[in-house]
Amino acid sequence: MTATQIVDLAIIGTGSGNSIPNERFDDRSIAIFEEGVYGGTCLNVGCIPTKMFVYAAEVADNAARGDRLGVHSRVDSVDWPAIVNRVFGRIDPISAGGREYREQRCDNITVYSTHVEFDGRDDDGRYRLVTANSLVLADEVVIAAGSRATVPPAISQCGAPYYTNNDVMRLDHVPDRLIIVGGGYIAAEFAHVFGALGSAVSVIARGPALLRKLDTDISTRFTTVAAEKWDVRLNTDVTNVVELDGGGVRVSLGDGTHLDGDALLVATGRRPNGDRLNLASIGVDLDDHGRVVCDPHGRTAAAHVWALGDVSSPYQLKHVANHEQRVVQANLLKGWDADDLVWFDHRYVPAAVFTHPQIATVGLTEDEARDMDLNITVKVQAYGDVAYGWAMEDTTGFCKVIAERGTGRLLGCHILGPQAPTVIQPIIQAMSFGQTAHEIARGQYWIHPAMPEVLENALLGLEI
Repeated sequence: MTATQIVDLAIIGTGSGNSIPNERFDDRSIAIFEEGVYGGTCLNVGCIPTKMFVYAAEVADNAARGDRLGVHSRVDSVDWPAIVNRVFGRIDPISAGGREYREQRCDNITVYSTHVEFDGRDDDGRYRLVTANSLVLADEVVIAAGSRATVPPAISQCGAPYYTNNDVMRLDHVPDRLIIVGGGYIAAEFAHVFGALGSAVSVIARGPALLRKLDTDISTRFTTVAAEKWDVRLNTDVTNVVELDGGGVRVSLGDGTHLDGDALLVATGRRPNGDRLNLASIGVDLDDHGRVVCDPHGRTAAAHVWALGDVSSPYQLKHVANHEQRVVQANLLKGWDADDLVWFDHRYVPAAVFTHPQIATVGLTEDEARDMDLNITVKVQAYGDVAYGWAMEDTTGFCKVIAERGTGRLLGCHILGPQAPTVIQPIIQAMSFGQTAHEIARGQYWIHPAMPEVLENALLGLEI
């Protein structure tokens, strides 16, 4: 028999959606649905664990390259199980604790550990949310169902074993030969992790460069650096994968060649989960990219149904999902038809790639700015030309700033090099609060000889 519950609010997904209920929602009955691991992608298989692996890789990489500084260091061995245990020995209890908190300590919340779909509305206008053995009727719903890894049919249908970001970090050893399919940020980060920790890495990308959605100068430089460390195959498709006798895989390529590896990682992108929710039954559409369509307040076409995060946002970034969660949370408290609803602010969304070298970006690329016929000025400043970059013997890093000629309005910034996600923060702040290039360059002290001087010098070099 199907159990039925009536609630004020239902939340689908426990990534950023799990942060909505706080003490201000104690008077509402709430149902939370999570068919995967509690806490969402970022906590369990995304941002947080990957960066813990990245830091271990950075330590190994720096030790292996100490000779350039006169430090004769090396990596004697890598204790992969210890690295895995350090990461998930912390993360798994956090995930379990989050579930336990909602299940045991929140009297107004019921957690459903199952897949859920919409099934229209009942006669009273409440939304029908159906699981395998229960029915929840909700007055209001937040769709925060996230996204999932995509796998090309040539790989998914071949029957050979492969990994995605969901499980590659739980391997029981570092593979001697790792093949990565994909040329985006997930591929770049895992190539760095496994390459620094002992794998011979091959990267197969369909396009002419890695990270090609970024500024062209960044993508070009990174591709060059990557090709010096890894076996990079560009403009290449995978046509078939077979499992080899004794383990490992053979990946056949469109050019008639093949690669043999001990493990295959598929990092070809992510797809929003909106297509798995039967949204048509409540009149909510998906756009051409599969995202749930919502307005800048988070409202969908169905009254009192909201959306946030990867399931609806063009930015598959945790800091964006967190921002959208705060907006939707505020609007839930204000009410669907309130005159003062809060807006999503997607004007200056930054992003980072924690590969080697690190990358950070915000605003327009140079090509985008020129395509908009903006009168721009561009300055590229090498890391090695400022004191700290010189001290690090950095030969590849640079900071690129784009501004509007005449006004000094900052349009974009793109950095490749050590500490890039930290170095870029002053530009994000300046763009968000309307500071010009001159104001940020000369309106504050810049610590000498700290790394942000590369950004200061780029700003000073702009021909406004």
